[in-house]
Amino acid sequence: MLDLILYSAIFIASCASFYFSGQLVISSLIRIAKALHWKEFVVCCVVMAVIASLPNLFVGIFSAINKIPQLSFGDVVGGNVVDATLAVALAALFSKKGIPAKSKTVQTTLSFTAVASLLPILLAWDGIISRADGVILILFYVLYLVWLFSKKENFSKACDENEMKNKKGTKKSRSILNGLKILGGIAIFILAAQGIVMSAQFFAATFNLSLILIGLFIVGLGNCAPEIFFAITSARKNHSWLVLGDLMGAIIGPATFVLGTVALICPIVIKDFSPFAVARIFLVIGIFFFFIFIRNDEKISKREAVFLLMIYIAFIITEIFVKL
Repeated sequence: MLDLILYSAIFIASCASFYFSGQLVISSLIRIAKALHWKEFVVCCVVMAVIASLPNLFVGIFSAINKIPQLSFGDVVGGNVVDATLAVALAALFSKKGIPAKSKTVQTTLSFTAVASLLPILLAWDGIISRADGVILILFYVLYLVWLFSKKENFSKACDENEMKNKKGTKKSRSILNGLKILGGIAIFILAAQGIVMSAQFFAATFNLSLILIGLFIVGLGNCAPEIFFAITSARKNHSWLVLGDLMGAIIGPATFVLGTVALICPIVIKDFSPFAVARIFLVIGIFFFFIFIRNDEKISKREAVFLLMIYIAFIITEIFVKL
């Protein structure tokens, strides 16, 4: 009983650490962006997406080192379901007029997002994501980055002057302080990731649950806290252009670079796909409607946001029902 209380406390504290350290890193990054006059696209589609993937990356590395890479696989797939449904829905509901997606960059990135989210499922069809599969995933991520940086128009628009610069200018000392805060946040990510892996192992052994199920149902949601926070905050402040870039990058990065890195450290062997069956179905459904809404309407409206939210709720209910 004491062990259960202890590991539950460790897990809750680790998830909370992901959330608050994510807030710290995000706010510090935005301040640095103001000082350096970074381009709008760099902030939303590259920097934020990388930061959002850090919890997945550290959980993946520690799970691979501990020879339980299945936890990372469940974490990434569960996180992709959350990002494509719950996170997008909440951001759209908190926005004034939905989330616009008219730019060509967003439309093309959407195609990369759909392929990236489904690629690990296809590679795992034979029951293993091998080191060779890991190389394929990483190469896909590199291909995405090459395409991203090859488009000069992505970097032609500076961050909004009213929002992305200080009235009196940011001092160099403040930039250094924010840099130290980012390093501190990353250090917390590392410690929290170790706490999550330890507690997940305990829960799996105590309740006879698969690590994939724990990753799908619990860790995936906890690790999505930074991007959910950022998406809602951006939407409330009418920075809708930040939302989709962040969330699509947060899907692509973990599904390709993170899982590829994990597979290189320790191949991901999936002996039993039954805990993963429901998530596979809802991931396909979520990505399909996410793709259709953006393609057809070139935005995510509040009505469509409610539909995506219902998909996520149905996912949770179905997982609970299946396990009862």
